[in-house]
Amino acid sequence: MKLFGSFGGGGDGWRDFFETAPVGLFEIDSGGRFVRANKRFAEILGRPAPEILGGLRWADVLAEPLSIADPAAIFADPAQSSGDLRLRRVAGPPAHVTVDIDRTSGRIRGLVRDAGREREMAEALRRSERTFRRFFENAPVGVALVDPDGRLTETNAAFRKLIATDRETAIGRPLADCVAPEDREDLPRRLRKLAADAVARDAPDRLALRLRAFDAGAGRDIPVAVYARPLDDVAGAEGATILHFLDVTEQRRLETQFAQSQKMQAVGQLAGGVAHDFNNLLTAMIGFCDLLLLRHQPGDSSFADIMQIRQNANRAANLVRQLLAFSRQQTLQPKVLDASEALTELSHLLRRLIGAAIELKVVHARDPWPVRVDQGQLEQVIINLAVNARDAMPHGGTLTIRTSNASRAKPERHGDEEIPAGDYVRIDVEDTGTGIPPDILGRIFEPFFSTKEVGSGTGLGLSTVYGIVRQTGGFVLVETEQGKGSTFTLLLPRWTGPAGAQGGVEPARKRDLTGAGTILLVEDEDAVRLFGARALRNKGYKVVEAKTGDAALDIVREMGAEIDLLITDVVMPQMDGTTLIREARKLFPALKIVCISGYAEEQFRQNLEGFENVHFLPKPFSLDQLAGKAKEAMRASP
Repeated sequence: MKLFGSFGGGGDGWRDFFETAPVGLFEIDSGGRFVRANKRFAEILGRPAPEILGGLRWADVLAEPLSIADPAAIFADPAQSSGDLRLRRVAGPPAHVTVDIDRTSGRIRGLVRDAGREREMAEALRRSERTFRRFFENAPVGVALVDPDGRLTETNAAFRKLIATDRETAIGRPLADCVAPEDREDLPRRLRKLAADAVARDAPDRLALRLRAFDAGAGRDIPVAVYARPLDDVAGAEGATILHFLDVTEQRRLETQFAQSQKMQAVGQLAGGVAHDFNNLLTAMIGFCDLLLLRHQPGDSSFADIMQIRQNANRAANLVRQLLAFSRQQTLQPKVLDASEALTELSHLLRRLIGAAIELKVVHARDPWPVRVDQGQLEQVIINLAVNARDAMPHGGTLTIRTSNASRAKPERHGDEEIPAGDYVRIDVEDTGTGIPPDILGRIFEPFFSTKEVGSGTGLGLSTVYGIVRQTGGFVLVETEQGKGSTFTLLLPRWTGPAGAQGGVEPARKRDLTGAGTILLVEDEDAVRLFGARALRNKGYKVVEAKTGDAALDIVREMGAEIDLLITDVVMPQMDGTTLIREARKLFPALKIVCISGYAEEQFRQNLEGFENVHFLPKPFSLDQLAGKAKEAMRASP
């Protein structure tokens, strides 16, 4: 050490260097006393230089046992010239120092570097490495490092979970081994390009891959989005790439569900539009059959033919109601009822429907809560579910229908549905049939989807169930296991209003349907208007016809109070029925009104808030239903 050899120099330059050196310098004699010490050494000990040079011995500053206090035995090995020691300070903990010793001229000359700072930095580095390791290992996305050849050099737990492999198996293996075969082509080059593009654009791009476990054959593939960044600026990692793998299984599922919901909405709109047009046609068909039946009584040669036409028109009307139920646009006639009592009345029909090979069990709740539903539609729901259950048990089994009260303290998510907190009446329809295969479970509520043979069903059964229950404010849940059966659960909101609350339209009773007065009939469909006008004239009314809302408003202005009743279609081009009603009521506030429509009453009722004495008649309707509703509206108080 030339530096040590120059301790004895007397030049001013050396003295300045000795005093201002950034490391501690000292010299002790053979007796262990300090004969030289610079400023930095004094700072390390926390003692002033005069005190150190005033008789302080080496043994006085060593924090180690006195066995090594001998200046010649600072280190156990005489050949050792450097090592870590601890020196005692005046105040505070011992100083960790690294000492370089030069044994020359019978004296010991030393150079001291404060190792405390280095130890702190080393500890900080270790903490940083541990923190990084935890971040890396516990990251919620898969992270992997690959070398230029595409081999895995490091992986975290999330990535290993994606490929169902432990770390020892993964390290050193090509990444391509855990990628689906269709995505392996030129994989290292694609990843390098992905990383380079991310740097060039200063924005992450991603690559779509499918991962699987090593050597898993045709195992389940997991779709992932891969993000890449090069590690060329990291020493020892030249050419390596860090990859982040984001599992997009849930995202794909949500995208599929969103696309499915859009498709269902589009089909619903289409079904509603088709149903509206069909309702007009069926109204005319049923109506003109009724007019013919006025002239052809039983025993007439044409009576049977007319009845056949009318029956088929009614069958078509039921199909239209199913379409409207799917699109949640059918007209409901809700009333407050006990679901258990309704099922009891229906059980006799269900037993005949499912056949003798299937046992029917009906289990009622004790003190069931009331619900407000359309009884006919609820019965349709149960019948549809029972028919499906029957078809799932071709060799017999048990169909159990169970009612119970169910309370939910907080919202619950079941698949795509979130069920709000509240009280519900629960109806379980459980079978012991074949169950529903997982690959079609997500499609069972689609309209026209059916697993039955061609000609065995319309495919509207479960879609009708779903539409009716959802329009009622309830929910439909499904649990199934292949080979053991399925359970459809209906959750209907508990009714807490007046027990006698009832809505909708009362069915026409057999009574005198004749009447008198002037009716303005507004309908853009010629056949429906022609039938309606003839039907009402036959009952004794004077009928004025209008094809559009604008023409009808002109007639209202012209005839004024002569008009006793306005019967108008709701959906019409240009001025629709609700606008016509508002404008007519401005002129004559007491004008009595009947709305006719193939759509649900709720769809336009909110637009007539505040208007009293507005009646509703759903399409398709018969001659008696039209005449009965007209008489009911005419007799109502203004």
